[in-house]
Amino acid sequence: MNILESVLNAGGGGAVSHIAKSLGMGESQAQSAIGQLLPVLARGLSNNASTQDGLGGLLGALGQGNHQRYVDDPGILGNAESVQEGNGILGHIFGSKDVSRQVASRASEKTGVGADLIKKMLPMVATMAMGALSKQASSAGMVGTPAAPQQPTGLSGLASFLDFDKDGSIADDLLGLAAKRFFS
Repeated sequence: MNILESVLNAGGGGAVSHIAKSLGMGESQAQSAIGQLLPVLARGLSNNASTQDGLGGLLGALGQGNHQRYVDDPGILGNAESVQEGNGILGHIFGSKDVSRQVASRASEKTGVGADLIKKMLPMVATMAMGALSKQASSAGMVGTPAAPQQPTGLSGLASFLDFDKDGSIADDLLGLAAKRFFS
């Protein structure tokens, strides 16, 4: 299962429904916004994971955090602690609140969902993405096990696991999955 499917199917498919309900929007709007946000988050993660230090930091975060709980129980996404963690994830991915605001603005333009709602949704989607990555990395034995690599070299480890077409970038793979899911 790819990351987009993991996020959309989290909590038995209730993640999108929960996000939509908590923000007072329709499920199709929430799904459309998530479809716009995940590829941007994936690009940011890919950029961060393109260096040995960045990939090591991502694997460390996946192994140390309890991110899987967001996939297993999406009902906690709107909690203050979850939103704070999501904002922290966004800070690592984008580097500044200005970039997050720009992402929300672009997603708003493409989906018709208000930028204020997308700004509230963005930390929820970030925690869900990390939860999905954590779950996949854990099931692949990449984190959370004594044999898991602590400091991978290059694009080995998680990045190569997510690089479906083995071209050295996970962004295009996740973008393609999002396009197939939402625009076909």
